[in-house]
Amino acid sequence: MKRLFKNLTGILAVSCLSLSLLAGCGGSSASTEKATSAESAAETGAETDKVYEIGILQLVQHDALGQATQGFEDALTELLGEDHVNFDLQNAQGDTAMCSTIANQFAADKKDLILANATASLQACANATQEIPIVGTSITSFPSALDIEMGEGDQALTGINVTGTNDLTPLSRQAQQLHDLLPDAQHVGILYCSAEVNSVYQAEHIAETFDELNISYENFTFSDSNDLQSIVTAAVAKCDVLYIPTDNTAASNAGLIDSVARPAGVPIITGDDGTCKGCGLACLAINFYDIGYRAGEMAYDILVNGTDPGTIPVEDPSEEALSYVYNPVIAEDLGFSFGEEYTALETDME
Repeated sequence: MKRLFKNLTGILAVSCLSLSLLAGCGGSSASTEKATSAESAAETGAETDKVYEIGILQLVQHDALGQATQGFEDALTELLGEDHVNFDLQNAQGDTAMCSTIANQFAADKKDLILANATASLQACANATQEIPIVGTSITSFPSALDIEMGEGDQALTGINVTGTNDLTPLSRQAQQLHDLLPDAQHVGILYCSAEVNSVYQAEHIAETFDELNISYENFTFSDSNDLQSIVTAAVAKCDVLYIPTDNTAASNAGLIDSVARPAGVPIITGDDGTCKGCGLACLAINFYDIGYRAGEMAYDILVNGTDPGTIPVEDPSEEALSYVYNPVIAEDLGFSFGEEYTALETDME
């Protein structure tokens, strides 16, 4: 709420300043900062009365992606004003073909900017337009998704009409978390959807850390939700613990996974808190609202200041956006307890 109040105050100050420098509006440092930003935007030719048309393509309906979308919308609404932005939110229901249909429609509609929420959404939008600015969020690996080479840090540039925010937590820390919580585990099952390039990337890279920790592991992949139950059943029969990366198909079917793994007494470490709420024991979680909000700030820079997306570095989650969490229902059922460095998730499961 403090951030919302601060931004609204700044926007009001900008309006007053643009009407008359003699009117005496503003006065606070926050107002002065916003007014300066508005003057700068005006110098670049920004249209103060423009209503921006924003297309939002969200791959599937689940908590994490929804939080990122909300953060994005809140950021742009605060920065532009609710009367200066319209959001066309479309959900592809996990269907990659539908992603392409929606992305092509956004391109045909000549949206001012597109938010691509999740990897398949980004791929569809990048294929649909090379002209409309695209901001991605909840993306595990921009280079893998776009099949391009990128640097790191300030040099993490796409060089095309795309920028955005990653949702990748440090995989080495996830592997270490699994090892710390389950030091006696003999065999880990890495469970993921082979059709999601983001999941393949995570599985390959966390395996490197498992090797360093001398942890035995095996991949258990499913192509879609139709074969998920049989694959989970096979995994829990062979493994002491499962690891599920940030995987949209798994997140959407967490209840099914839990119905197999928990009765078998097999704990699951997940790559995101949305999946953890449905089937996981614990995870190193990302605040998806925060990465969505940061994506909204990037979008503002593109829309108002005319910044080329290809020159805005893709950003990893900040340390402040990371936290250790656990599922209290599953922890109780499986007999696990957690220290104060862990926060209990709110979950509706029984």
